[in-house]
Amino acid sequence: MKYSGWPDSGELVVGKVDEIADFGVFVDLEEYEDKRGLVHISEVASGWIKNVRDHVREGQTVVAKVLDVNEGSQQIDLTIKDVNEHQRKEKIQEWKNEQKADKWMAIAFGEDVSDEEYGTVANALLAEFESLYDGFEQAAIHGIEALEDVELDDDDLESIVDTARQNVSVPFVNVTGYVDLRSPSGTGVDDVKEALKAAEGDGDVGDEIELSVTYVGAPEYRIKVKAPDYKTAESELEASVARAREVIEAVGGTAEYHRERSGDEE
Repeated sequence: MKYSGWPDSGELVVGKVDEIADFGVFVDLEEYEDKRGLVHISEVASGWIKNVRDHVREGQTVVAKVLDVNEGSQQIDLTIKDVNEHQRKEKIQEWKNEQKADKWMAIAFGEDVSDEEYGTVANALLAEFESLYDGFEQAAIHGIEALEDVELDDDDLESIVDTARQNVSVPFVNVTGYVDLRSPSGTGVDDVKEALKAAEGDGDVGDEIELSVTYVGAPEYRIKVKAPDYKTAESELEASVARAREVIEAVGGTAEYHRERSGDEE
């Protein structure tokens, strides 16, 4: 997807070097339709420049910052030297992500999707998410619930979710905790089993969460949680322990939670 408007001053843009002259470099903006910017020789690199070609070449992909936009004269002034390495890498990754999202749109709605339909879907997603990539990523993680505020019909939403779950590589994190479960009653073994069942969630854990409880060595059990982010993972871990504690304490037992193993690893 390319934007039809103009970039803003201060915005980072991705471009391809189209022409090199003695006074500067012309750059075609990859994210904007029919937009071309100029990097004056003084903005190509810091210090004195003898030959512009020592710093850039035709066809090179660069990240530049917009210095000024004059729509009347159709001119966009850019700088390359004021973009640091961190900004360059981050912007390139963002651009690559949006290229992926563009392909996912074609998969979801067909290679021959009209510009009007594409725009309708894209604008609906961008009204709720920072980027198309973010919208697809959230759909892959959370399913249709992630799109509940997106103003599209059900068929479109289902196409986005199906495409996302088949094509998006979702980042996940893992956290681990331990709980010691003890029950003084004569049915202590069954009490612990019920507490472990509760810790596992009884099937009520979200689709985006993987939670497992394994035996370490009496009375210690390991709880592992795999989730899209640390906040969610930690919350699910604490909820798992809370469920186990509620069940075991109801029969006079105890639950002691700790993040590290009490004994030696097997």
